[in-house]
Amino acid sequence: RPAAAEPLARLASPSDLGDAAPVAAVSPLAGTPGMGRFRRGELIHRLLQVLPDLPGDVRPDAARRLLRKEAGLSDPQVEEMSTAALGVLGHPDFAFLFGPGSRAEAAIIGGSGRLPPGVRISGRIDRLVVRPDEVLFADFKTNRPAPASIEAADPAYLRQLAMYWAVLSELYPDRPVRAALVWTDGPLLTPAPEALLREALDRLYRAA
Repeated sequence: RPAAAEPLARLASPSDLGDAAPVAAVSPLAGTPGMGRFRRGELIHRLLQVLPDLPGDVRPDAARRLLRKEAGLSDPQVEEMSTAALGVLGHPDFAFLFGPGSRAEAAIIGGSGRLPPGVRISGRIDRLVVRPDEVLFADFKTNRPAPASIEAADPAYLRQLAMYWAVLSELYPDRPVRAALVWTDGPLLTPAPEALLREALDRLYRAA
């Protein structure tokens, strides 16, 4: 039968809501031939999306082959980005993000009672893990240097995590949802406590 009508909602990307985010720090590779301001981050994200599906012993060569297909990259740039991505994939603290039940670039769309009225989000989560007893998700960040704590992260990043957390909590009300940022510089994983996510949502609600 026809679905019940729903009130019109404002569909937005999590990065479009809230206070304007500060301009991202310029990469040390910015201005270097073959490397635009955001290109390093985009390429490392692509490696982290593709490489987990390959056996560990072939990942280094695969990373280099993928990057060498990109126009204008020098050998040192290829090695630096390969090392950054492989450092995340090979780190024991991050193994759960790439194990059974994990998904790359997981599309998410929906609303939550924790979001401002009439707002639904549409976005992609870099890595999502759904387990019978919990849900884990992480966004990858390539800023350098990585902040020393989650509290020092860009407020826009925390807002993005908080909005994903709100919607996933509606989808999986029977289990805890845990969020984290993964920094390729280090590499470093910084979990986001639920209290910090709720604070970010409160600020978003007041600004709406």
